[in-house]
Amino acid sequence: MKVMVVAPHSEPCVARLIDANLDRAREGLRVIEDWCRFGLDRLDLVKPLKDWRQQLGQCHREHYKQARSTATDIAAGLAHPAQQQRPQPSQIVAANCARVQEALRVLEEFGRDQDPRLASTAASIRYGLYDLEVTILQAGHRAVRRQRLAQSRLCLITSPTADLIPRVEAALKAGVSLVQYRAKEGNDRERLAAAGALAELCRSHGALFIVNDRIDLALLVDADGVHLGQDDLPTDAARQLIGGGLLLGRSTHNLEQLQAAQQEDCDYLGVGPIYATGTKPDKVPQGLLWARQASEHATLPWFAIGGINADRLPELGEAGVSRVAVVGAIMAAADPGAASGSLLAALG
Repeated sequence: MKVMVVAPHSEPCVARLIDANLDRAREGLRVIEDWCRFGLDRLDLVKPLKDWRQQLGQCHREHYKQARSTATDIAAGLAHPAQQQRPQPSQIVAANCARVQEALRVLEEFGRDQDPRLASTAASIRYGLYDLEVTILQAGHRAVRRQRLAQSRLCLITSPTADLIPRVEAALKAGVSLVQYRAKEGNDRERLAAAGALAELCRSHGALFIVNDRIDLALLVDADGVHLGQDDLPTDAARQLIGGGLLLGRSTHNLEQLQAAQQEDCDYLGVGPIYATGTKPDKVPQGLLWARQASEHATLPWFAIGGINADRLPELGEAGVSRVAVVGAIMAAADPGAASGSLLAALG
């Protein structure tokens, strides 16, 4: 009969293991923390990460550090090709969240008998990081979208037409980088199909895709955001539905509404109607004075809207307008590509 000999428990080995994983967890948390601090400017995300680092630092006892021996670590310097394939901040953050979570799990398992306080701390942080990771990644997606939004000068708002896709495609090829799908007619199946086709088209051209009013459609087609009017859902309710990763725009018709929207969790504003528009004939045009007020008071990116065409861009520019949203100027143009190019050139 063969007898299996079990090696006696080795305290120094466990101490080395705990030391290594405390280092991994603390280093990973610092990577995530610095991204939240310098990349996202989110103090609310930095605070728990910093607190977790401090908690683990208090658990990093001297005898763990004394057991450290990098020279005899057989895996020291061992790398993997996947580590070289993280060009985006979101990939770096996700990888470090996984690194921290794995290290914390090791600390739980090996610290349970050796160091109950460490095991309990590791478990608490691990579960907290599961939730925080989602918030951080969503915030990162939104930050990228905000950067792209800031570079957009022309927003194409669609109107129902039999050749919707070819017209939008022509505009995208001309350089339009922001499309808002607006459809008040048709059934939901038709709207979903159109929104899905437009979302895919925008992605293929590197353009942002926004859905007007319909949060459900925006989520179903993986849009970049939603645009809401003054009578639509409140911003906090809408944000609960769309999460922290999507853009949220709000139409404003006076200074009070603009200032209120800027106190909410919005990303950009529609300012109008500046001129009379057939899209919303019941809305009274507010004129260039409203554009000047928005220019003076807006802290978010904003798009002038309502009856805008290429001929009106010079006076809009003098009123402080640098971004416009149009419907008929492109959707009703004989050549939507040429019309888009002319608008973009005039906007600089």
